[in-house]
Amino acid sequence: MAIGELSSLSVATLADLVRTRRISPVEIIEDVLAHVDVLQPKLNAFVLIDHDGARKAARQAEVAVTRGDPLGALHGVPVTIKDNAAVAGLAVRKGSRLTDAAPAAKDAVAVARLRKAGAIIVGKTAMPEQGWKATSDSPLTGSTHNPWRHGFTAGGSSAGAAALAAAGCMPIHLGTDGAGSVRLPGHFCGVVGFKPTFGTVPYTPVFNNNAVSHIGPIARSVADVEAMLEVMAGLHPLDPGSHPLGYRAERGSRSMAGLRIGYSADLGHARVDPEVATLVEAAARLFEDLGAHVEAVTPAWGPKGPALGRQMWGAWLPPLKPADAETERAMDQGLAACIAEYVDVTWGDVQAALGRRLAYAAEIGLWFAGGFDLLITPAASVAAFPTGLLQPPHWPVETWDWLKWAEFAYPFNLAHCPAASVPCGLTPDGLPVGLQIVAARYADPLVMRAAAAFLEARPFAYPKRLSQADA
Repeated sequence: MAIGELSSLSVATLADLVRTRRISPVEIIEDVLAHVDVLQPKLNAFVLIDHDGARKAARQAEVAVTRGDPLGALHGVPVTIKDNAAVAGLAVRKGSRLTDAAPAAKDAVAVARLRKAGAIIVGKTAMPEQGWKATSDSPLTGSTHNPWRHGFTAGGSSAGAAALAAAGCMPIHLGTDGAGSVRLPGHFCGVVGFKPTFGTVPYTPVFNNNAVSHIGPIARSVADVEAMLEVMAGLHPLDPGSHPLGYRAERGSRSMAGLRIGYSADLGHARVDPEVATLVEAAARLFEDLGAHVEAVTPAWGPKGPALGRQMWGAWLPPLKPADAETERAMDQGLAACIAEYVDVTWGDVQAALGRRLAYAAEIGLWFAGGFDLLITPAASVAAFPTGLLQPPHWPVETWDWLKWAEFAYPFNLAHCPAASVPCGLTPDGLPVGLQIVAARYADPLVMRAAAAFLEARPFAYPKRLSQADA
């Protein structure tokens, strides 16, 4: 068996192989760790690989199978955790040299639920410092590389998670999304990144960024995303924003017949590179072939997003202000510049921005209630570009404002809507592009139905080299 063969299998396949005793969890983890050890020097996707912890958990999982114990939905399935979520015994560094290197005392709720379902945690994945941007470098770990092209960004902030998913290394990866951080790396790496309705997955400890951060899965397939989400979702007392609905995948037909879909090429204001726009427009037309009614739209709330998005983004930054010049030099300099711009934000400013956010979210909610089932947009305005940059070389240079090419992402954090990035093709330069699918709050299964229908009609092909040991 070649290295990575088990590592690249789906959740359903791995769980079935374990349950029927055709493959042991130990065999799976040994293959995964061998695959990881080959890929890590090339991708730099991990902050920490927990060889010992993963092997111990695999042995325990094997004993449970041998004893005939009841098995969870993810029993023996490997998973990675983004390095802003707590894993007991491992540090939470958040891409920063300024964070505490002491191990976490206990798992975050989402992590604990993955373990309870039988998943085996392989390690912590890389992210930019404090998750402040959507590119894949940090002062702590350096650059995470896109599997499609070494030296290019994997996106962020769930950078390592998306890079590993694209490389066919493990089926599921935990990400977080405060302004696109699951969907944007999904777009850059050509994988499925899903931000569920706010509160679907408990986010603990609750992140103090004005209720815009979500936990979501990253995977190659909709089925794997849904398998992960089903076990993480649901009410928890530690997160007052969590809700009791949970998540259950729709079974049976993924029909698009009769749905009314709005397609916006630019939300009325966003600059989009032509090669991205062309692919997304073609993807929107495909939904008509699937039986939906697709209508070009320019929602009135669209142009209100940029100013509000930046106000909300800046509101949580002042507490990160470095204590002195030496501390500032240890930070990502773009983050330091961003903090400096917003350091004088007052409580009154924050309260005013929160009020505007609620009005903006209501506008988006009313737009969906007005008759649209789904909204389709580009996931981002650009394809992957070289690491170390905040924007492609052909875009204006910014000190910190990467949001200018991510204007499609953060509106749905502000509005708490479910949104997914789904790969819809490659640019002429061979780089992935993501189609964003959005629905009203709590219509998460509809987003996944549309994502599955699209990928069934237009499967996204990964070059074999991305999942081979010599990738």
